[in-house]
Amino acid sequence: MSLSTPSPIGSTAQGSNPSASKTLSHQIVIVGGGAGGITVASQLRVKNNNLDIAIIEPSDKHFYQPAWTLVGGGEFKASDTAKSQKHVTPPGVTWIQDYAENLDPDNNAVITRSGKQINYDYLILCPGIQINWNLIDGLKEAIGKDGVCSNYGFDYASYTWEVIRNFKGGNAIFTFPATPIKCAGAPQKIMYMADDAFRKNGVRSQSNVMFTTAVGGIFGVADYAAPLMKVVERREIDLKVKHNLKAIRAATKEAVFDVTTDQGVQEVAIAYDMIHIAPPMGAPDFIKNSKLAGTGGWVDVNKETLQHNSYKNVFSLGDASSLPTSKTAAAVRKQAPVLVENLLSVINSSSLSSKYNGYTCCPLITGYGKTIMAEFDYNNKALSTFPFDPREERYSMWVVKRHVLPWVYWNRMLKGKSFEGDLLKPLQWKSGNN
Repeated sequence: MSLSTPSPIGSTAQGSNPSASKTLSHQIVIVGGGAGGITVASQLRVKNNNLDIAIIEPSDKHFYQPAWTLVGGGEFKASDTAKSQKHVTPPGVTWIQDYAENLDPDNNAVITRSGKQINYDYLILCPGIQINWNLIDGLKEAIGKDGVCSNYGFDYASYTWEVIRNFKGGNAIFTFPATPIKCAGAPQKIMYMADDAFRKNGVRSQSNVMFTTAVGGIFGVADYAAPLMKVVERREIDLKVKHNLKAIRAATKEAVFDVTTDQGVQEVAIAYDMIHIAPPMGAPDFIKNSKLAGTGGWVDVNKETLQHNSYKNVFSLGDASSLPTSKTAAAVRKQAPVLVENLLSVINSSSLSSKYNGYTCCPLITGYGKTIMAEFDYNNKALSTFPFDPREERYSMWVVKRHVLPWVYWNRMLKGKSFEGDLLKPLQWKSGNN
């Protein structure tokens, strides 16, 4: 869901204006025009340009969200992460600029906020994740001023850099919530860049950098947690586990945490001079409240085929799906071709043969010019697209993160094109230390 203000409801990228009728019908309806929706639509059009496809997406802007961490670190302009939705919508695909509000899979229909009924033969759900800023008391009033920042919103990422470059010392807190989030590495990436900036500006000796995470460790994949702990120790970062942020007291500049110990949960307040917040997130309400939701409110799909477990004409990918892997654009990049092949198989009454192995990638920036390219699958084992140990910090991977991946996103992924060099076939890294 975008923070930008939608244009008038009912505009289309191609074809007639859907506001002319309250009931519309399309062969394939995609809910969500982000990375997943645009990539799938483009790949479907490449496979068969006669397919009737519509995308329901309220925002008039499309964002390359993986770069928001770089915006917060002063390495990217926020404006360069956004393009018009019309620009990225594939030719021949109808864009319905509206919010999906109700899903009626028994009648193959989506009801929008403006009251339209969009009928479909096949449905693809990829609306992204819902950011629940309101679940932290005081955050909505505090965000974007007095040192309270977050890279999890286009409107806020630039302020993160303003806070970091003007920091004069004191407590710098970086949080991680108790919920699933998109790009789980992002909260610590900005911390490492901030630590570098503090050292460059001569204020690190007067600063206490803290990573307060609601979970029990620095990263959920052991192969990458070990080298990240070395980074934490080298940088003398204060790691506080099982600290779940519950409130911001802006008047006194205090962050309030529920801290889980062997004795139970106790409330702890920590003073901050700056705080970067990764807010709680969850499945979008309209999915959570539908028959298509499974555990946790996510779209209930088979983890290999991406087909819904009950409604066989429904598929899902990306952050809103139940797929048990990290929620990243790189995961979408590998999920999309599997979904496309399997959806076409259903349309052609064939068996589903394409399978997703849980591949995802999180380029873990560990400082300016240093990145661990963390690739892994459902087995949580280190993979590598490149011919070297992926667990090491490398300048080359910084270049990939900073320069290569944004180009790939805009020019290959969103256009449904293949990748030069077959970049997307990672192999499990073989090492005696693994």
